[in-house]
Amino acid sequence: MAVLLLSVVSQAQMQIYGAWHCGNDFCTWASVRNMTDFDTKNHWLIDRGDGSGLPSVNLVILSFVQPLKLLNKTNDSGDVNGVPVAMNSSVVSYFTSHNVRVMLSIGGITYTSFWDQALSSNPTQLGLNAAAVAKSLGVGIEIDYENTSSPNLTGLQSFVSAYRSQIPYDPTGANPAARLTIDLGAGDRYLTDISRYATANWLSDSSPVLDYANAMVPNKQPTSASSAEANWQEHITGKANYAPPVPPLAPNRLTGSLYIVTGQNPAPECNNFSASLENSTGNYVETVPPNGAGTTNGMLGLMFWAAECQGTHSVCTTPPNTCEAGVGVGAKTYSIPLPMPALRQN
Repeated sequence: MAVLLLSVVSQAQMQIYGAWHCGNDFCTWASVRNMTDFDTKNHWLIDRGDGSGLPSVNLVILSFVQPLKLLNKTNDSGDVNGVPVAMNSSVVSYFTSHNVRVMLSIGGITYTSFWDQALSSNPTQLGLNAAAVAKSLGVGIEIDYENTSSPNLTGLQSFVSAYRSQIPYDPTGANPAARLTIDLGAGDRYLTDISRYATANWLSDSSPVLDYANAMVPNKQPTSASSAEANWQEHITGKANYAPPVPPLAPNRLTGSLYIVTGQNPAPECNNFSASLENSTGNYVETVPPNGAGTTNGMLGLMFWAAECQGTHSVCTTPPNTCEAGVGVGAKTYSIPLPMPALRQN
C-alpha cells in the first residue's frame, strides 16, 4: 500500500512592505513640497490603482537626514534644526492618513563621513536629537551608517543607548517613534563589523534593542531570485568562518531589499509583478527557516529602493513611470496588512 506523505512548510505573512523615498531632489528633501504636486508624483504609494483605494506599501522611509546637521541642529536654506525642510508634518500625515507608517533615515552612503564626525563628536547628543525629532513628527528612525572599513561602534552604541533612554523598545509597535532600525549590507560581506555588532547586541529575540535590520540592495539588481536569496541567507546563517564570527540573525529581525528603478527604466519590480523579484522571492521571504537564531519561519518582508527621484542618472517613479503594476500588485498578492501590525517577536 502506498502512503502519501505531505510536507507542510510553516509560512509567515509579510508584515513589512515598504519603500525608501528620495523626494524630488535626489534624497536631500531641501525644498518644501507643494502637496498637490507631491500627490501627483507619489499617489501610487497611497493608492495601488486597483479600485480598492488601498496603498501600495505600509511603510515609507524618508531618506536622508545628514547626521552632523542633526547633531548641530543646523538651520540653513534646506534644514530646520538639522532636519531637511521637506521632511515635515504635511508629508508625514500624507502617508499616515492612509495607514502608511513613516520613518526618517539618518545617513546613506553619501553622508558616511558626517556619521563619523558626529559619532566622534557627541553621539549621545545625536541620539537625543534623533529621539526628539521622532517624537515631534511621530516617526521612526533608521540608522544607515555605511562605514564598512572602520565603523565607530562605540559611538554608535552611545547613539542607540541615548535614543532608547528617551523612547524604550516597544514590541507592540503602538508608538511610531519607538521604531528604531538599522541598515546592513545585502549580505554579511559588506558592513561586516556593523552586522556582527548589531546582530549580537541589538537584534536578539531575547533582549531586542532595535526592532529589525534591513538587508540593503547590492550594487545592482540581482539577476535571479536565488542570487537575492543568497544574500539574505548570509544574515540568517551568519558567517561562522569569519574571525570573529558573524552570528546568525533571526528571520523575524530581517527585511530584504530590491530596486524598483534600474538606470533610465523602471524595473519589473516597479511595473510588472509577474516578472519581478518580489514575486519570485516571495515564497522564500515567507518561509525561510531560522538557522541558529529565532524560532519561526519567514522574514518580516521586503523594502524597495527607491520612490520618486533617487539620482540624476535614474528615472523617477513619477507618472508615467509609477509602480502600481509591480509594487502595488505585490501588496495585494501578499495581503500586506494595513496599518502595519505588531511585528513578530520570535
